[in-house]
Amino acid sequence: MDRYKAYFEGKKVTVMGLGLLGRGIGDAAALAECGAEVIVTDMKSEAELATSVAALKDFSNITFVLGEHRLEDFEKRDLVLVAAGVPMDSEYVAHARKAGVRLAQSAALFVELSKIPVIGVTGTRGKSTVTHMIHHVLEVTTGEKVLLGGNVRGVSNLQLLKEVHEDSLAVMELDSWQLQGFGWDEVSPQIAVFTNLMPDHLNYYNGDMRAYFRDKANIFLYQEPSGTLIIIPELLPQIEAYAKEKGIELQQEIILADSSVLPEDCLLALPGEHNRLNAALAHRALIATGLTDEEIFEGLASFPGLPGRLQYLGSVEGVKIYNDNNATTPAATIAALRALGEEEKKNVVLIMGGSDKGIEMDELGTEIALRVKHTILLPGTGTDRIRASLPEAVSVTSMAEAVEKARERAETGDTIVLSPAFASFGLFKNEYERGDAFVDIINTLL
Repeated sequence: MDRYKAYFEGKKVTVMGLGLLGRGIGDAAALAECGAEVIVTDMKSEAELATSVAALKDFSNITFVLGEHRLEDFEKRDLVLVAAGVPMDSEYVAHARKAGVRLAQSAALFVELSKIPVIGVTGTRGKSTVTHMIHHVLEVTTGEKVLLGGNVRGVSNLQLLKEVHEDSLAVMELDSWQLQGFGWDEVSPQIAVFTNLMPDHLNYYNGDMRAYFRDKANIFLYQEPSGTLIIIPELLPQIEAYAKEKGIELQQEIILADSSVLPEDCLLALPGEHNRLNAALAHRALIATGLTDEEIFEGLASFPGLPGRLQYLGSVEGVKIYNDNNATTPAATIAALRALGEEEKKNVVLIMGGSDKGIEMDELGTEIALRVKHTILLPGTGTDRIRASLPEAVSVTSMAEAVEKARERAETGDTIVLSPAFASFGLFKNEYERGDAFVDIINTLL
């Protein structure tokens, strides 16, 4: 971190949000390593954050304020590093802004400090798969290390700065919250991929899809004329209208992509038409880096997929089992059912349920009726909304019970899939804990 030490040394930095997933820990450690005077503040208690606090205990220049935020920690500071998902109307963020304190998020700060080319991927669904497809193909084709950051489990974007070299390239998955930081800094990736826009996080955006889109739009809004934007055709009118509203002329190259850009003999290891669209978007981004069709298709064929996204775990007594834990919206679960289910044969035993995001669910109910043999419901506020439309569903109180009930109902030739359609909060601390619980149980059966 020596090359970035001059930027942070002696600066007073407040880290807003430590969390449990490793990103906040790494960011705080990076700041401390560079000699910043760091205050880490989180609304969770010290007991809740015990493992995270323990990881930073050796830094004498980190002060913890836990179980609360204090207005005084958001004034007379050089920087407030804001974690993803902090409420838009946070009084503490507003206080920092009023006090003239710079607000930043780690993904955008990485782009600013590293000064390397970045391929950024956003969208409601598919962004993780497209990001990792691009990263995989670049690494296997070039034989060079390609940095992977943004919304990646356990990856601190500020720690990633240690791996930056003069000829580095980064691929970053960017959710709407991280793109808020791109808007604050008025930067966009050189190559941007916008996979789609569907209702999501409407509990955070107070039901306002336009607010959700505005954050996403930062992935292309500040691109230079030399930049490239890859989108599905359906997004073009909305993007053009928003640019006109902002008084901005879109000068970057805009490339439209759908699954027809892939030849029929392009083989993928991942099931589902939605994954062919993901591969098409990745293909167009990779073409923009200078790779050939032959290189790209060979790389895509060897991409194994990601944990929690239609991840095949194995077969038990003739029943295939998939982990689609990261399907946290009805649309994502619909995609899984269409990929795995056979219409009206009803060969799927679905484990779903969780915390409500305020998204309409009628289409999901229709798809369940067409393709699902049995439905097992995990508890949560979203489950409470859909339960009445699934009178024959079985309600459970734990993942272990969910797997037990699913296995009791599945027959040879059927498929069990965890595809929740909702967020994990309530029964689980986060989606990773939910997915890990499912995989751990299945692994004992394989």
